[in-house]
Amino acid sequence: MGLTIAALALLLVLFYLFSSIKIVRQGYQYTIEHFGRYTTTAAPGFNFYPAFFYRVGRRVNMMEQVIDIPGQEIITKDNAIVSTDGVVFFQVLDAAKAAYEVSDLYVALLQLATTNLRTVMGAMDLDETLSKRDEINARLLSVVDHATVPWGVKITRVEIKDIRPPADIVTAMGRQMKAEREKRANILEAEGTRASEILRAEGQKQARILEAEGRRESAFRDSEARERAAEAEAKATRVVSEAIEAGGVQAINYFVAQKYVEAVGKFATSPNAKTILFPVEATQLIGTLGGIGALAKEALADTPKGNVTTPAPTAPRAEPRRGPFELPQG
Repeated sequence: MGLTIAALALLLVLFYLFSSIKIVRQGYQYTIEHFGRYTTTAAPGFNFYPAFFYRVGRRVNMMEQVIDIPGQEIITKDNAIVSTDGVVFFQVLDAAKAAYEVSDLYVALLQLATTNLRTVMGAMDLDETLSKRDEINARLLSVVDHATVPWGVKITRVEIKDIRPPADIVTAMGRQMKAEREKRANILEAEGTRASEILRAEGQKQARILEAEGRRESAFRDSEARERAAEAEAKATRVVSEAIEAGGVQAINYFVAQKYVEAVGKFATSPNAKTILFPVEATQLIGTLGGIGALAKEALADTPKGNVTTPAPTAPRAEPRRGPFELPQG
């Protein structure tokens, strides 16, 4: 009988000890109540609190969590109705506040995010709601996070998932987008045409400038060539004049004969005539050729300086005779 009572007492002690042990999983915290009043928070791991005197009040999830904001219709500032939904990411920082400062944390967060979403988007135009999602997210995050500070909750992110305007507004937006793109295309085409015309005009300007510079350079070169030719002609004339003054009659005969032969050669090489008829005195031609022969003889003769040169024999004068002379083509 005594052994049975001892065994029963041992079992009761073991049961009491096991009931007093609280194992808290990682990512959670338990609030501990003493006769219904919060006393402390049990951290993850092994915890011992005497049974019947202490009990676990709330099991609080300390990990980051997400709440889905259901779709709802919102009237914007310009009276357009849009459907939107979103998500809220939050994390509990103080388990005691999250357990005892608000009755139902998840419902409170959902209602708070929904009402503030309507407030923020209702103060914006339709175009702003469609193009400024980052601004909407930032304003919602600031408002909701400030409101949840007494609950020991940190709002980490608020994201708008989708914004759906009515079908007629979508159609109007499509037409607007098409018109805007056509406008941009026309502007770009006009700018391209303008740039092309400017470049073409610049090119023509540069071409005219270069052409004028080329003409100026060519004129300068031509004048320089004419100047040099005139200098050469003047020098040749001066040399001939000096030879004539020195008593060399053969020099002037040579000069006249050379010009005569050049003139006759130009007539002969003319491409516009097969036969050339011109009057010429045979005696003059013979006399000219005779002068040339005398010049050649004097140049080849080895006579001392100062000797008088024998003048070239003059051909007997004959009656002038005129007739056709056929000159070969050059």
